[in-house]
Amino acid sequence: AKSFCHFCGSRLSKKFFEGRDRFYCDTCDSAIYENPVPATCVIATDKLDRILLVKRNEEPKKGFWCLPGGFMEIGETPEDAALREFREETGLKGHIAGLMGVLTHKSPRYGSILIVGFIVNELEGSIMPGDDASEAIFFSRDELPEIAFDSHIAFIRAYYSGYLAGNRY
Repeated sequence: AKSFCHFCGSRLSKKFFEGRDRFYCDTCDSAIYENPVPATCVIATDKLDRILLVKRNEEPKKGFWCLPGGFMEIGETPEDAALREFREETGLKGHIAGLMGVLTHKSPRYGSILIVGFIVNELEGSIMPGDDASEAIFFSRDELPEIAFDSHIAFIRAYYSGYLAGNRY
């Protein structure tokens, strides 16, 4: 739980403000808004329409499979973050081909994560898992392993059902 204002360092209180209980800084006379943490994930496929998954080497869900992706950093666009995380976790480069959509994922650590899912194509390079991924393998629709996150399952289902958000790059 937050105890101190990230602007001035004063102790925070709880206050009913704008229709809900929020942390409030009496010194700054302002609410401290808690917002979702932005992240991205990528659906990349091979010529057989198999999806590239990475095996998590970090908690949460260490040892489970998921789509390549991770948190945005300051100064990055969602597209930049998606391609950076994709390269770090798989060793591959690619291009944004489309927006899958935007979902939220409840997180015990962060409260809520806002995930932007992209289709990435024109893959270049050789698969070399890295960062927090211990393996990177293409899986067919019928061979998918247990997926770590419900949001990633939703993006995979949307991909195989032919759904795209309509925004093309």
